[in-house]
Amino acid sequence: MSEPLGVAVLGAGHMGADHVRRLARSVAGARVVAVADPDRARGEAAAAGIEGVRVHADALAALAEPGVRAVLVASPDHAHEEALLAALARGLPVLCEKPLAADARAALRVVEAEARGGRRLIQVGFMRRYDTEYRELKALLDSGSIGRPLMLHCRHRNVSSPPHFTSAMLISSSVSHEIDAARWLLGQEVTAVTVLRPRPSASAPAGLQDPQLVLFETEGGALVDVEIFVNCGFGYEVMCEAVGERGSARIGDAPAMVVRSAGRARQDIAQDYVARFADAYDREVREWVAGVREGRVAGPSAWDGYAAAAVAEAGVRALADGARVAVDLAERPALYR
Repeated sequence: MSEPLGVAVLGAGHMGADHVRRLARSVAGARVVAVADPDRARGEAAAAGIEGVRVHADALAALAEPGVRAVLVASPDHAHEEALLAALARGLPVLCEKPLAADARAALRVVEAEARGGRRLIQVGFMRRYDTEYRELKALLDSGSIGRPLMLHCRHRNVSSPPHFTSAMLISSSVSHEIDAARWLLGQEVTAVTVLRPRPSASAPAGLQDPQLVLFETEGGALVDVEIFVNCGFGYEVMCEAVGERGSARIGDAPAMVVRSAGRARQDIAQDYVARFADAYDREVREWVAGVREGRVAGPSAWDGYAAAAVAEAGVRALADGARVAVDLAERPALYR
């Protein structure tokens, strides 16, 4: 393909607008053809200054726009399934921000629809797989140099949570990244989830169970613990330590600039995920565009999106019940084996 890849971006909120900017200014070989958002003014604001973009209030109208050859879904969770099924029906490759769909059953319907088509068209936006440090840790584990992995220790901290955040969303929205990262790093499915609930932080909004300690068991006998703390107050931190039979490795400590003055040393801490994973988002979209232009879709699959949703739902039940909950996965279609 010599001409730029025409992309329709569905959703012009914070993430969608960022992707419109990225495709228009930072990604070679792509151009934004259409933007869709129910709030047309928001869609027009996201597309402002980009030549030739058509703005729609309806996502399906954007998919039908002449010149659309691929789709980037950044709309609210409940709108994903319809958009994905429509893109599959048109044979359009898709990069879908997580989650794949609003719940595991909807995600499985998307998996089954793609499997019936016999080829992969969907990539899910688990951007940590494109982060330099995570890729280095994955390569290390795959090399076997620290032996068989036994445990992953993860920390995920945010400055503060959005007003609409619920206790369940700490798992379904935030820890979903650790779910995918653990499955990818270990090459194993998660089989059970337990959630421990310490005393809520005084900084947490009333009724929000924050922090939480989430424990995953995997089919290979590894354990993964995740501290999720979305109102830590001081910064955005994502760390992961892999403990193997012959060594360990930790990521997330990469030093920022250290300023020394007036008898003090200061090191800044990222304040949100956009700053921490800016390079990963850029790399993710660049590799997706390059792959689609070459006729292939790689990266996290629709099955990965479904599996993450199923594990998250087990985690939400574990949070509510205070018990260990087994993960019930459907049979994996041959397309994803």
